[in-house]
This record gives sequence, structure tokens and C-alpha cells, in this order.
Amino acid sequence: MKRVKVKDFYIGEGEPLAVMCGPCVIEGEEIALRAAKELVPLFDSLGIPFIYKSSYDKANRSSIHSYRGPGLDEGLRILEKVKKEFGVPIVTDIHTAEEAALVAEVADILQIPAFLCRQTDLLVAAAKTGRVVEVKKGQFMAPWDMEQVVNKLKEAGSEEILLLDRGTSFGYNNLVADLRSIPSMQKFGYPVGFDATHSVQLPGGAGSSSSGQREYIKTLAQAFTAAGSHFLFLEAHEDPANALCDRDNQLSFAALPELLKRCQRIHAALGEG
Repeated sequence: MKRVKVKDFYIGEGEPLAVMCGPCVIEGEEIALRAAKELVPLFDSLGIPFIYKSSYDKANRSSIHSYRGPGLDEGLRILEKVKKEFGVPIVTDIHTAEEAALVAEVADILQIPAFLCRQTDLLVAAAKTGRVVEVKKGQFMAPWDMEQVVNKLKEAGSEEILLLDRGTSFGYNNLVADLRSIPSMQKFGYPVGFDATHSVQLPGGAGSSSSGQREYIKTLAQAFTAAGSHFLFLEAHEDPANALCDRDNQLSFAALPELLKRCQRIHAALGEG
């Protein structure tokens, strides 16, 4: 299986468990920098490879009135400041082919949102930047259907590919997370991770917004680590109850250390890292 290099570490078989973590959406420079100031020392103390995550635009919010973020230009400025001040790699999601090259100037990893994972032009544009491309499996897709996503990226010239499970549509504002998705997608030869925070989301569950079941994040993160995930995706916020996006399925910073230590031990017990 291919290992994917991010900054000065690798993600993949035989490597330490890596984690993508940060607020769901950029809520301003001050909050973004405070998050990095909290998270960087935590991950350093645990020896866990860390990628800072936050979105400059949440393009698929339930309501037209929902907060989407600061937008491309201001969002990239803030992410670049986080990157320079704290020396961390950055992952953020892109929504159009036109955004890919601009975002690649700042982000180390371009994330393709689940609902857009089959968009050929978006995948090709991301691949052509030369950056690592991380694709979330669509909620509407079986794990084995992601092989064609991988093929699109490879045909466009990318070999730096990460795949991420984030649950599958179950109907009536719910998702189900299937452990079989990890070994199933690993058959394509690239590292596979698990999004433990979006997998507990209840899409549209609050009417004009999504809700979630934060209490199950720990269970799923540990289970999918045991299933062989090479990395985890965990959105976290200094005050989840007042977050401007996904408040019901973000972790508090205080909840991270215990969960990270548990997952780190599970990963080590598998003989990984």
C-alpha cells in the first residue's frame, strides 16, 4: 500500500495514526489562531502527526441563512497565517474546479467533500495541483464504488491520494457507519481514514440545520481505529455549543486528550506505527 507524505511525516500502513483536527468552519482569525494554539501543543505532547482543518466555505448548509464562513480569499489568508505561525500542514475543502489551484497555494491537502466526490472536473483539477487529495466517500455510495474516484485521480496524474469514510445515508436524518468500509477501500492501495465527527451527524435533523449525536464519537473513533484506519478526522471547537456550524457533532478541546490516547493505543496494538 502506498504511503502518502504530508510535510515531514507519512500517512499509511506501518505509520503512526495521523489526525486531522480543527473547527468545522473558520469563524474569524482570532478563533482560528486560538484553536491552533490549543491543538498544536496537545498533538506534539502525544507524538501524533497533526493536520489543522477548517473550512473557508461550507457550501452545502441546510439553510440559505446558515453561516458559511469568511469565503475563499479571507479564509485562505487566515489558514496561511495558522500555517506560518504554528508550522502545521493544512487541510481544507474545495467545491469548484476553479478553487483548486488557489487553495493549493496554501493547503497541503485538498479535501473533496462527500457530496462532490463523483464530480470529475473537481477531482481532475485537484489532482493537477500536485497536492495530496483527500476524498470523502459519498454518503450515497458503497465503499467499493470509490474505486472509480481513485481511477479518476490517477488518470489525472495524482498518486497522493487519501480516502475517508464519513458514514452512509440510512434515511430519515440518519447515517450508519460500516466498519467494513475501511478494509474495503484499502484494497485500492491508498491510505483510508475515518471521519468520526461527521459520522454522528443527523443531516437536516434540526429542520433548518443538521444535528448530531456527539456521545457516539468516542465509540466510533475507537472502533474504526481498531478496523485499521490510517488516520482520523475529528472536528473540535473551543465552545461547541456556540459553534457556528455542526455544534452538535464537534468535540470540545478538553475531550480530545483521552480519546486520542485511546486511539493511539489501539493503533499501536495492531502493530501500526
